[in-house]
Amino acid sequence: MSGSSAALQPPASARKPVRHPDAPAPGELIGAHYEHCFGCGPGQSHGLHLEVRAGEGVSLTAEFTVRAAHQGAPGLAHGGVLATALDETLGSLNWLLRKIAVTGRLETDFVRPVPVGTTLYLAAEVAAVSGRKIYSTAAGRLDAPDGPVAVRAEALFVEVPVEHFTDHGREEEIKAAMNDPDQIRRTRAFEVNP
Repeated sequence: MSGSSAALQPPASARKPVRHPDAPAPGELIGAHYEHCFGCGPGQSHGLHLEVRAGEGVSLTAEFTVRAAHQGAPGLAHGGVLATALDETLGSLNWLLRKIAVTGRLETDFVRPVPVGTTLYLAAEVAAVSGRKIYSTAAGRLDAPDGPVAVRAEALFVEVPVEHFTDHGREEEIKAAMNDPDQIRRTRAFEVNP
């Protein structure tokens, strides 16, 4: 990252992240945390439909193909859509820690244009953990896992109780998620982003 803020630098007392023993195995598809999530949910017709796979340690990979609905300038991905893809990818790392966390800060570098039709390959990892704070990085590459870097990000996630979502979300969606008989889907509905 160029010129990242001091808020994204882990303190000297930060510790190395530890993958939770129940985290998905390396190579395993993590799947959507919530059906209606714009980033990963299959229930969003114009969403990113990000596909995320667990990596080694506390890392993962993700990919999505930029569609016409994701345009900003003619034929190019909107920067906000690219930032959303990075945020969703970084947020998915918290599943490997088995922590409920929200984005506290996200800094993004837009390195090169991303044309419609491009598949963006993202790689992310947790760099450090300090108390409730989780420090992470990600990069998105054009058309191949080793393609040219198009976007990069650093993020700070903050661990929160599930009440962060249940106290502030829209009541009908909260009730539907809480009543899901699938315990894993019920838990994952509340795992990322404010």
